[in-house]
Amino acid sequence: MAEVDFKGVFIPNVTPFKDGEIDEGSLRRLVDYLIDAGASGLVPCGTTGESATLSHDEHIDVIRIVAEQAAGRVPIIAGIGTNDTAESLRLVSKAEEIDLQGYLVVCPYYNRPNQEGIISHFRAVSEVTERPVIVYNIPMRTGRNIEVGTVVELSRIPNIVGIKDASGSIDDTMNIIARTKDFCVLSGEDHLLFSICCLGGDGGILASGHVLPGEFLALCKAVWEGDLEEARRLHYHLLPLVRVMFKEPNPAPAKAAMKLLGVIDSDELRLPLLSVSAACREDIAGVLHGLKLL
Repeated sequence: MAEVDFKGVFIPNVTPFKDGEIDEGSLRRLVDYLIDAGASGLVPCGTTGESATLSHDEHIDVIRIVAEQAAGRVPIIAGIGTNDTAESLRLVSKAEEIDLQGYLVVCPYYNRPNQEGIISHFRAVSEVTERPVIVYNIPMRTGRNIEVGTVVELSRIPNIVGIKDASGSIDDTMNIIARTKDFCVLSGEDHLLFSICCLGGDGGILASGHVLPGEFLALCKAVWEGDLEEARRLHYHLLPLVRVMFKEPNPAPAKAAMKLLGVIDSDELRLPLLSVSAACREDIAGVLHGLKLL
């Protein structure tokens, strides 16, 4: 298994659409924009990539396009998790043909498995690839929390190397950091990036990082270098952006921001998600103006 540095700020990139279809040109421009702006890596087909409304062929196409355009400049961690273990394994099998550096695998949603079922799911995925696997815990969406003891057990599987922690529980995050070794803990809650880095975390996978990913990374580095005053300044500097990026359902605000910045052609989403309201768009534009981006 190749060594990959998962420390930093990774962007779960949106999937641009135009007239209901994947807009490959916008997607390729977005990849270049995010890399040039300082992203540590990209995560296609996560929640922010609207993976739930992509067909399986589209899912693989998006991953392929992102990996091709990145061309080895940054690590690509592909979202491949579903609520069906067998289907997740089929996605991994197809994704193995693409030049990737790892997989982000969400806790099975809707089925509400017990902790033993969760362990069995992740173990099954880990056994069909030699690539690193990052566990994604987001109980608000999945209906099931991955408990600390379960994370600790999963961390003992050689190629399960980290977690995207969107549990919202700082106590759980602290316990995971304290009880694991050589295990990457990435914030999945954008507003907790500063706190989790201070506790010993390794960065984040951040939807709001579409805008100024380099500054989010600078926040992390300031913590790691012991400059808490600068890290705190960046935290509060970026907090209005984080707030507005989640004012309406993700990823509508991120797409609106990318369109306002001219990175993608359309901020279209697939139903049941809708583009942001006029009021939210105005708020996003105001924050971007405040950051001197417009």
